[in-house]
Amino acid sequence: MKAATVHEIKEAILHLPPAKVAEICLRLARFKKENKELLTYILFESENLDNYLAEVKAEMETEFSQINQSQLYFAKKSLRRILRDTNKQVRYIGSKPAEVELLLAYCQCLKQSGIPIKRHPAIENLYLSQIKKIGKLITGLHEDLQYEYQRALDKLQ
Repeated sequence: MKAATVHEIKEAILHLPPAKVAEICLRLARFKKENKELLTYILFESENLDNYLAEVKAEMETEFSQINQSQLYFAKKSLRRILRDTNKQVRYIGSKPAEVELLLAYCQCLKQSGIPIKRHPAIENLYLSQIKKIGKLITGLHEDLQYEYQRALDKLQ
């Protein structure tokens, strides 16, 4: 079965009554955790972005404090999981400044975690790729934001 395009889905939703749209949303939320998380963000968190970002950063710091640093292999797996969760939150938010802010927080937490970044090439490449990604994102922002975020990025390098 071939999936419909986003445009076709949008047209079909526009012609449905609101009760049917609500029923479809609830059915979507029931089947996939990501759908439920996205609906939670849209319905409850999207109005207060600053609090949501603070909450995500606090959760990130908690996860960093729980990393098993006895072997760098386990640390690398944990770092990738945290980055995957962070990128998922970025997709929900859909804002470039918020993406820069979360990735900067990720890199700051990584640097402060005490994990020897230079000793493991995979961890170093992970860190450097995030720095590079942040640099690209900063160039697409407003000048005032560029200056602030560039200063934060320079502290990380």
